[in-house]
Amino acid sequence: MLRDLLSVNKVISYSECAAQMYIALSLGESECVLLAVMAYDRYVAICYPLHYTTIMSKKVCIRLAIGTWMCGFFMSASLVTLTFNIDMCGHNVINHFACEVTAVLSLGCGNITLVELIIYIVDIIILPMPVIFIVMSYVNIIQNILKIASSSGRRKAFSTCGSHMMVVAIFYGSVMASYMKPRSSSLPGTDKVITVFYAIVTPMLNPMIYTLRNNDVKAAFVKLLRK
Repeated sequence: MLRDLLSVNKVISYSECAAQMYIALSLGESECVLLAVMAYDRYVAICYPLHYTTIMSKKVCIRLAIGTWMCGFFMSASLVTLTFNIDMCGHNVINHFACEVTAVLSLGCGNITLVELIIYIVDIIILPMPVIFIVMSYVNIIQNILKIASSSGRRKAFSTCGSHMMVVAIFYGSVMASYMKPRSSSLPGTDKVITVFYAIVTPMLNPMIYTLRNNDVKAAFVKLLRK
C-alpha cells in the first residue's frame, strides 16, 4: 500500500489486490480476537491474581496465540474468496487507497445481495462476538475492582485496563463502522477516513498506549532522549 501511495502509476494487479486484502484482513481479524484474549488475561490477573500463573500457563498462552492466528487467517480467506468471485463487468477503478472489501464490492454489477449477506454474517461472527466477550470480562473486572478497599489499588487496577480499553474503543469502533453496514449506505470519502483509523492510527498508537505506560519503558525512553 505504501508503495502504491508513493508511485506515480496507481495500478495494482488482480492477484496483488487479493493478496493485499487477504494480509490486511488476516492481521485485522487476528487483532479482533487478540483484544478479546487480552481482556480475558486482565480478567484473570485482577479477579484471580493468586491463580494467574496456573490459569495463564505457557501452554495456554501458546494455544491462545495459535487460535488467534488461525481465526484470522481462515476467516479472511472466506471473505477474500467471496469478494473476488463477484462479476465486476469490466470495472477496474477502486475508489480507495487500499483493496478494502467494501471498495472492491462497489465494483460489482448485478445482484450481489447473497455475497453481501454472507460477508455480513462472517463480520457478525468475527466482530461483535469478541466485543461481547470483552464487555463481559470488564463487567466482572469492574465489579472486583470496586471491592478493593485501597484507593491506590483501585487506581492501579483501572490503569492496567485503561490502555486496553482505549485500543478496543478506537479499533472496534472504526472497524464496525466500516464493515457492518450495507453497500448502499457506503460513502467512499467516509470509508477512507474510517479505514485510516483502524489501519493506520490504531497500529501507530499501540506502542505508545501499551509501552509508555510502563515505568521501566518510560525511564529507558527518557534515558535515550538525554543521549
